Amino acid sequence: MSVTDALIAFTLAATLLTLTPGLDTALILRTAAAEGGKKALHAALGIDVGCFVWGALVAFGLGALLAVSELAYSLLKWCGAAYLCWLGIQLLLRPRQSFSLAAGEPTRANNWFLRGMLGNVLNPKMGVFYVSFLPQFIPSGHSPILWTFLLVSIHVVLGTLWSLTLILATRYASGVLKKPGVVMWMDRVTGCVFLLFAAKLAISRR
Repeated sequence: MSVTDALIAFTLAATLLTLTPGLDTALILRTAAAEGGKKALHAALGIDVGCFVWGALVAFGLGALLAVSELAYSLLKWCGAAYLCWLGIQLLLRPRQSFSLAAGEPTRANNWFLRGMLGNVLNPKMGVFYVSFLPQFIPSGHSPILWTFLLVSIHVVLGTLWSLTLILATRYASGVLKKPGVVMWMDRVTGCVFLLFAAKLAISRR
């Protein structure tokens, strides 16, 4: 596979992956619609950093551990499922009526950059996907490390563009989506989505 062919093929495959609805899409949409584009962008950047973390692990061979070790995969899988479950329960039990921080409420509670990053890093399927997917698009004779980071960068750029599209799309509906009843409904729906993803992750196999 030539360099040009590899880049074109990976870009097409990564575009399809990016456009497939998943936890990242749900997180960006909910945050953008309810809390504004700035916080949604923070979540998107966190997701991007998570991709680079997985890219680094794969580039230096550590990510391959997930492909061969059932224990390593299971540990990370259960950590990710527990984290998503915790987020979902918080939203179900304590849905908000507005998205303004109350006086004295710690800002770290709404650290969407950290949530986006952890949601990605604690998802072992990202690691397994990168381990099994990226090597197919590394041309023979080229540096696996450099190409891994190049391919991850392409994936991140596509993901960021998609996130920005979602954020811009929600701006037109922000007035309706910030009403108290709608805010509570969105929190509960998002909580259910997180719990569904947690269950899906917990019962998943490689």
